[in-house]
Amino acid sequence: MRLILFKTIFLTGLIVAFAACKAQPINEKTVVMKTVNFIDRNPSVAGSFYPGDKNSLTQMIEGFFNSAPSITKTQPLAIIVPHAGYVFSGGIAASAFKQIDRDKKFGHIFIIGSSHTMHFSGASIYPGGNFITPLGKISVDPLATELIERNKVFTDGLEPHTKEHSIEVQLPFLQYWLKNTFSIIPIIIGGESEKTYQEVAEALAPYFNENNLFVISTDFSHYPSYEDAEKSDRAMAKAILTNSSEKLMYAKREIEHKGTSNLLTAMCGWTSVLSLLKITEKLDNIEYKEILYKNSGDSDYGEKDRVVGYFSICAVKKAPTDNATSFELSNDDKIKLLEIARGTIENQIVKNSSFSIDDKSLSSNLKTPAGAFVTLKENGQLRGCIGSFQAEKPLYKTIQSMAISSSTEDYRFAPVDADEIPKLEIEISVLTPMKKISSIDEIVMGKHGIYIKKGMNSGTFLPQVATETGWSKKDFLGHCAQDKARIGWNGWKEADIYIYEALIFSEHDFKELKK
Repeated sequence: MRLILFKTIFLTGLIVAFAACKAQPINEKTVVMKTVNFIDRNPSVAGSFYPGDKNSLTQMIEGFFNSAPSITKTQPLAIIVPHAGYVFSGGIAASAFKQIDRDKKFGHIFIIGSSHTMHFSGASIYPGGNFITPLGKISVDPLATELIERNKVFTDGLEPHTKEHSIEVQLPFLQYWLKNTFSIIPIIIGGESEKTYQEVAEALAPYFNENNLFVISTDFSHYPSYEDAEKSDRAMAKAILTNSSEKLMYAKREIEHKGTSNLLTAMCGWTSVLSLLKITEKLDNIEYKEILYKNSGDSDYGEKDRVVGYFSICAVKKAPTDNATSFELSNDDKIKLLEIARGTIENQIVKNSSFSIDDKSLSSNLKTPAGAFVTLKENGQLRGCIGSFQAEKPLYKTIQSMAISSSTEDYRFAPVDADEIPKLEIEISVLTPMKKISSIDEIVMGKHGIYIKKGMNSGTFLPQVATETGWSKKDFLGHCAQDKARIGWNGWKEADIYIYEALIFSEHDFKELKK
């Protein structure tokens, strides 16, 4: 009977769960903030977004964590997590929280969301008291009051928090996962003013370190079809992984101006994500890692024609690099290699002649022997991809050879014809030397490509395959073993596995520079 009742609660709550997360504020009134006494904040969406009783909620969250992947051994400084009903996004949220060291005692935990229920200027911090969930009470960090007193961007009103779900839905995950007691600094960003997220970032930047945790609450695309959501969401995630607020805004504008059917927004909490990027993009030692992607169409309760997208992403300190992975290319080098690839393809297919290159004008990096892959895409779809691991030729000559091979010799596709060339987007992956590993724990998803070899059979996936597919590590290995090396899904368990890194760049990355 309890299970039937629980499903009924969720099904009746779906309209609330979908409608509450919109790009535009529901109530457009401007709020005048007033200082208030510290009072407890009671749950607003318990029983609709997640179970309202302790036992059912604990059981559900435990299931999410048991199924969640672990993708990094490095303690995240920040996580980006969804905030929809748990039947839709709970598993993706758990996958982000699972990357956190549950034994760690945090100095401060900042939870930042964008307002869904009202419009107001600046950002609102809940000033004190406790947040209540079915799993118990969480106190508000005393630092909350100090931040309000020291920064004009922060106000202390309760109203923006009363019905707001974006912070509330994160709390049970923290309560379940963290073993030590903790308090929170709940921040809701109002409106869409650039000044607001700039000032929020400036106020919080001093606290962005290994002693603290930032939890950024956002869903991705709202209401397009399943296929359109995947394209939009992966483009937005790719922008986040660049650690550039400018690239995120460019991606958002480009996606939302395409006229995709039913697309309301590419990311509902973009002001919160931008606040984080405004902090991290100034730090050379921070990188973002994709953890898991799904949308509501993947849920038993969702439809495929109208979905919401969910990503989990974490920000971590970069691991120290050794000499084998320290090879760098300047933007000029990258642009030159892309020009060489396109010029080679055009000359080979249109003129049946070689592309002339004055190597005296090339940098020493482009003359350094290196392996590389050239990937061709047409309308976002793979059109050819061939590469070489061998560092036998100067890099620019490797690019020439692989450009010809990917456009004319990829057995999966017919050769590229002259009419297609203007439609192609070229991506280049310059490879670091391969390293044989003894444990798959050494594989960092999104950072390492894999090369699997057993006898005469071998296959590889570039690092970006993990990012583009959202696969778990075992899916990554299984697909490579089965689809590439042809040794069966579990063949990797008895094969030699090598890892490598790649400097990945495409014509799309430099689109703005050419305008």
